[in-house]
Amino acid sequence: MARAPHVPERTCVGCRERVPRAQLVRLVLAPGGVLDVDLRAAAPGRGAWIHPDPQCVARAERRRAFGRALRVSAPLDSDLVWRWLAGRLSTGPAVPPGSRPTDGKGG
Repeated sequence: MARAPHVPERTCVGCRERVPRAQLVRLVLAPGGVLDVDLRAAAPGRGAWIHPDPQCVARAERRRAFGRALRVSAPLDSDLVWRWLAGRLSTGPAVPPGSRPTDGKGG
């Protein structure tokens, strides 16, 4: 019997939906308490995963989910995330989410 390949899943901190990690964007804490987008998902340290959707980002801010996911008690500045999201929405994605090529390990 053939086994289905393992696809890593992550939970969006905004909507709390579990989806394949290729559909989410990883956010990390940059110096100064600023959230930054980690497009390669390779930056060291803790990360928070979120859909590249303004509703999910707004919901995560409202629920203070970024701080909990990153285990930080100080207020976080999400301005870089909003700017990245605005730029992405104005140009549109080059590759539809969830269809980018992987290394065979789901990542």
